[in-house]
Amino acid sequence: MALKVVMLLALSSFFLITTRVSSWGEELFVKDITQKAPPPPIKASEGSPPAPATEASPPPPPPIYKPVPVPPPAKKLPPPSPPLKALPPPPPVYKPVPPLPVKKPPVPLPPPPPVRAPAPPSPMKPPPRNTKECFPLCAVRCKLHSRKNVCLRACVTCCDRCKCVPPGQYGNREKCGKCYATMTTRGGRLKCP
Repeated sequence: MALKVVMLLALSSFFLITTRVSSWGEELFVKDITQKAPPPPIKASEGSPPAPATEASPPPPPPIYKPVPVPPPAKKLPPPSPPLKALPPPPPVYKPVPPLPVKKPPVPLPPPPPVRAPAPPSPMKPPPRNTKECFPLCAVRCKLHSRKNVCLRACVTCCDRCKCVPPGQYGNREKCGKCYATMTTRGGRLKCP
């Protein structure tokens, strides 16, 4: 919006200046012609002899004036900024000298805990006698299985036949012997989890 206003003002000032300059040139030209008009003829008096006829030379052509060049409008420059005062240099920064580290006497380490002798293996639990004793052992074995009912049924069957359930939730089949580790299904897969 402001750009349109500026352009309109610039265009109108240009037309105003050119119109004024051209009309000023015409005024000078008209004044020049009126000032150089031939003088009116002088009437001859009756008693005087007629003046000899001289050839009238054509009037000189009017001078041609070149239009006066108009300087372009001066751009307004911003007012000069005041001179900057030189700032005094900043005061020097002194870094404090770090104090010398104080050496502390070494702290005695606590004595390491006494090494305990490995505990003797716990006495083996008696093997399960029936399926009722196999069920809690198989519940631990099949705790993380994705199909718990299938796992429990197979585990209880293997426990009843081999009288053993391996410790943990996976692996360790060899701890129950060849019976548990090699029992297979009709399809040839390992039966015991």
